[in-house]
Amino acid sequence: TLASAASSSDSETGGASPPPRKKSRGSAAEGAGESGASAAVNAFYKMQANGTGGQEPEPEPQLSCRNGESSSSAAGAVHSNGLQSSANNGLPSTESPASDTSTKKKKRLSQSDEDVIRLIGQHLHGLGLNQTVDLLMQESGCRLEHPAATKFRNHVMEGEWEKAESDLNELKALMHSPSAVVVRVQSPLSISTVRCVNRMKFLLLQQKYLEYLEDGKILEALQVLRAELTPLKYNTERIHVLSGYLMCSLPDDLRAKAEWEGKGTASRSKLLDKLQTYLPPSVMLPPRRLQALLRQAVELQRDRCLYHNTKLDSGLDNVSLLIDHVCSRKQFPCYTQQILTEHCNEVWFCKFSNDGTKLASGSKDTTVIIWQVDPDSHQLKQLKTLEGHAYGVSYLAWSPDDTYLIACGPDDCSELWLWNVQTGELRTKMSQSHEDSLTSVAWNPDGKRFVTGGQRGQFYQCDLDGNLLDSWEGVRVQCLWCVSDGRTVLASDTHQRIRGYNFEDLTDRNIVQEDHPIMSFTVSKSGRLALLNVATQGVHLWDLQDRVLVRKYQGVTQGFYTIHSCFGGYNEDFIASGSEDHKVYIWHKRSELPIAELTGHTRTVNCVSWNPVLPGLMASASDDGTVRVWGPAPFLDSQETEGHHWDI
Repeated sequence: TLASAASSSDSETGGASPPPRKKSRGSAAEGAGESGASAAVNAFYKMQANGTGGQEPEPEPQLSCRNGESSSSAAGAVHSNGLQSSANNGLPSTESPASDTSTKKKKRLSQSDEDVIRLIGQHLHGLGLNQTVDLLMQESGCRLEHPAATKFRNHVMEGEWEKAESDLNELKALMHSPSAVVVRVQSPLSISTVRCVNRMKFLLLQQKYLEYLEDGKILEALQVLRAELTPLKYNTERIHVLSGYLMCSLPDDLRAKAEWEGKGTASRSKLLDKLQTYLPPSVMLPPRRLQALLRQAVELQRDRCLYHNTKLDSGLDNVSLLIDHVCSRKQFPCYTQQILTEHCNEVWFCKFSNDGTKLASGSKDTTVIIWQVDPDSHQLKQLKTLEGHAYGVSYLAWSPDDTYLIACGPDDCSELWLWNVQTGELRTKMSQSHEDSLTSVAWNPDGKRFVTGGQRGQFYQCDLDGNLLDSWEGVRVQCLWCVSDGRTVLASDTHQRIRGYNFEDLTDRNIVQEDHPIMSFTVSKSGRLALLNVATQGVHLWDLQDRVLVRKYQGVTQGFYTIHSCFGGYNEDFIASGSEDHKVYIWHKRSELPIAELTGHTRTVNCVSWNPVLPGLMASASDDGTVRVWGPAPFLDSQETEGHHWDI
């Protein structure tokens, strides 16, 4: 009866059952004069309260930070988690020698387990759940941070700068090893450690100096500057800047000039975040470490998501951490939304405007059609038709502000048309010679000049009225692009290369060399990457800065027709190209294999353009006489619109 009553009591209180032999002796000593089960139960509770089992009480085991190393847990002192707290946080004590024995027998935590517990503890502490943190650290036998670090933290947050500076001497010994919680220094401090301590001291004194200035204690601030900051001989330039703050007459002026939040919790928390970077994580965890790891995990999942095509939210508020991030293919522009059939012959080129509100398409039927993009439905409707291009239109270029549109023809065309898109009027019809071949054009970033050329050796720079500003003789141009510096023009030529031409100092240099003809190329918004359509080879990605071939994309059929590919999607993470097999191919920039093959056209797809503002909208032009507009699937369920789907 005694054993069963004690066992029942243990199960209700959640404690471990003491050995039966101790229970029997305890009940005999304490339960005399009482009868039955009630005497046994009372005896057991007295035994639990006294912390004895009929024998001398064992010394209470000390909590440790590494499952065995000693740590103080006295009431009112620094707890095992390193944070100041009252004894037991006001909770009833459940400790007993028996439960301590059970704790000793627990399996030793691995290093990764300890790290996870500390990360959780730091996060809970940030939420203000300090009692929960104390219990977590006590039960696990871990320590959130070193007591010296806790003391340092408290002194910084309370603005006790002399004490905080004194704490640095204690922290010096802990800055040698990033792994050990306590390090016994056997050798003199390294130079790097001394520098770190000086940097930390500089940051402390800088905060102290600014707070004195804000409080109007000019003499004290001057004393800090002369007697404490300057002797450190660290960051002399910054000291000169700090000295200039002495001229600020008002606290608001000081805060604005120093870009400082002012005396208080906000600025001191920022200071502490900077100071923590100099301490090993075993001593003091980096600020908000768990959130940083979770954010990295979310970003990695998004980076690996083949169809992720929306803005990256760096926060965690709009993300579920309970499931992996997976975007559905149905959210991607893989589905025909519209087929534009207004052209009556092959469509050779199409291009969205820079603001994404219009699409221009050029055809063998001698016309350019301007289409308006509805901002809500993303449907396109015909806006204007620009006529009179006798040889057809094989290339189009929007001016940087989308006011003008230049149209070029095929190889035997010596003319170039510059249209005002807003009015529909032809501003300039340029032709230098009937023997010219003006097949490509590119706008200077200033919007006041453009370059044009062709395969018969013409390479001109002109103004908006078609006046010749400069020319480069003997360059047979296939495709052009103006670099953002406003001086350099990239041109692919008949020697299977891309060269950079500087019209100011008349110099040129080789940038890309291929083994086969470069039929067309385009450059990313950053100016770093170039996408080439190479005859018989397909689509190649080059790094223009390092001048190296980054990737060859597979799948596309490319002969000697001119096919235009493009960067696209949010952050230009995707690449799209037409193909002679009547398909549109889409790749993720990092993957050589296509993630989508779009069918629908019945002849060669000459050009693909991705809307630069609406990442879910794309257009393709084909010899079948149509322009296809691609978008997401027409109907998406709620899970897919949130960026997740499950294959069942």
